[in-house]
Amino acid sequence: MALVFAAITPHPPILIPTIGKDKLEALEKTKTALEQLEQDLYITKPDLIFIISPHTGAFKNTFTINAHTEFESSFDTFGDLVTKKSWKGSPDTGAVISHESHKHDIPVRLISEPKLDHGSAVPLLYLTNHLPDTKVIPIGYSEGNPKDHVSFGEFLSNIIANQEKRIAVIASGDLSHEDKDGGKKLDEKILSILENKNTVGAINLESDNPNIENVCAYRSLLILLGIIKEMEYTFKEYSYEAPFGVGYAVGNFML
Repeated sequence: MALVFAAITPHPPILIPTIGKDKLEALEKTKTALEQLEQDLYITKPDLIFIISPHTGAFKNTFTINAHTEFESSFDTFGDLVTKKSWKGSPDTGAVISHESHKHDIPVRLISEPKLDHGSAVPLLYLTNHLPDTKVIPIGYSEGNPKDHVSFGEFLSNIIANQEKRIAVIASGDLSHEDKDGGKKLDEKILSILENKNTVGAINLESDNPNIENVCAYRSLLILLGIIKEMEYTFKEYSYEAPFGVGYAVGNFML
């Protein structure tokens, strides 16, 4: 049917109250922005969410589609055995993506993993409180070059356009992990690129900035930019902060 929503979110586990505890106060801007984004997403009434996470899959030259039937958040590795939530998957959509990828020579691997990584689970916990019936497709990027990621996004855009579903896309990832001025300048450059719809500039970030690999949101954003490349949108930054030396940005692409 149509893409109805596109956004960028961070995914630090400390956003989960049982994990962050007293540290959560330092992320008040991020928390408030995610709550606003949750309202925006709810209004669009998506049937399906594509959540692009740096921690989904681990294949060097292959994009990953998690086509499991049902997912559950898991924060055991962060000492949280309490926070649990489940989401329905969309294996039929996963099968379509896989089938079309073979026809267009796009390297895609289907996986079936019931536990969501924190890169997917943290944003979904905040954004789907009032969307109990919305299904989820976790997507993982590869280690391929930036152009390949934008091309993959363009491929997904065609898939979305031919689905009889209202689809949202969330690019999950933190910005620079480099403390102090260097990291902040790189984050400002990234946010400026998004505001100016500068997809070419986003692609060139890898060659121009040796520290771009410290930005785990980078390839998630490249895929999203490929998806919305031919669409009219206005990027609206809801928040940016880096209280612990890692950049956290929340933004809505306002389709």
